Amino acid sequence: MESTPILSGYGSYGTANPGYAPIAEGSPAMFAPPVCDFHGPSAPPASMFDTVPGYEGTVAGVEGGYLPPPMPSYPAPQPQPGPAQSNWNIPSITEDTAREAFSQYASSKYCYSSAPVKDGVITNMEAYNTYRYRLETFNESRTTEWSQQPYNGQPVDAYTQSPPGPWDIPAKAPTFFQDDKQVIKVPNTSSVKNCHTCLGMGRTPCKECAGVGNKICWVCNGAGNRSSGDQCHHCQGRARVNCRHCHGQGSRECETCKGKRQLLVFINLKVIWTNNLDDYIVEQSSGLHVVNLSKVSGQEMFRDAQYMVYPVMGFPDSNVVRAAERLVREHQARFSQASRILQQRQTIELIPVTKVTYKWKGDSHIYFVYGNEFKVSADNYPATCCCTVM
Repeated sequence: MESTPILSGYGSYGTANPGYAPIAEGSPAMFAPPVCDFHGPSAPPASMFDTVPGYEGTVAGVEGGYLPPPMPSYPAPQPQPGPAQSNWNIPSITEDTAREAFSQYASSKYCYSSAPVKDGVITNMEAYNTYRYRLETFNESRTTEWSQQPYNGQPVDAYTQSPPGPWDIPAKAPTFFQDDKQVIKVPNTSSVKNCHTCLGMGRTPCKECAGVGNKICWVCNGAGNRSSGDQCHHCQGRARVNCRHCHGQGSRECETCKGKRQLLVFINLKVIWTNNLDDYIVEQSSGLHVVNLSKVSGQEMFRDAQYMVYPVMGFPDSNVVRAAERLVREHQARFSQASRILQQRQTIELIPVTKVTYKWKGDSHIYFVYGNEFKVSADNYPATCCCTVM
């Protein structure tokens, strides 16, 4: 059988390749044409985007750095001292509460016997209540990036007038102290450009067949015949079959412009609201690890929320006072440069911690009850019954 090669060369890929047609039934065997070396740019070129006043640092596909807010045109409100608090103590837990918490703790452990709970005798209870100071700073930050989408006749407003500045665009803030974000198309930045991926053709060479439109027959491995000498039934002896991805056309619709050939390019403004939180827990000498206290709540003794808080004053524990001064100073320095502080909140919780000493089988043991949830820590529980499975 005489082999007739198809014409090589990937022609105008905006339409089916004019140099060849999809394989038809009864066609003679053929060879693959040379593969064209077309590689559209993986990212839009910088020249694709216009220079927009106020947005000079904006790039495509990458969020620019956070844009510092402008200086306020009016004096910022000054922080005021928080409300006074006279009672900084809470009553200790009762023996019944301590025993009930211990019972629930033991029953939650698969390998723990309940004997120490039932037969143990509480000999001492010591309160080591401690404080947690928490500062929250709710701020708004803004960043920009060039974006694109297939052009379907959307309004084009670039150069009609100057775009508003990044911080002049209104955005509705969420409830204070709740993270959120919003993406806003910047007005007067939209323009139409030829697609950089397909060079404005609407189609790109098929990657599966390298733009050829057909592939080697997988049944006969391109021989056209079976090992028995019979003609391959899959390719009818042609040695190649149409590419199923592009249906023999050698090209596919451009994924970037969706075949529209043009893109609408514009600047997106991303507004991000973040609640930044820092805690300080006063060390206590009970022996309970401080990390345990991060998992429980305490009784709120003090709360102060305003635009900018003033470090707490008049607190009986000097460690809390120093921590409040440090965190307020750090937050205002950290979040007032590249973002806009909308609200701050500081709270003080009193976390109950009780060290319980009990006697069981003649020996003394301890456990801790802590937090409003009455969590228990008993590192050396005396009656475990786990067996190692060999």
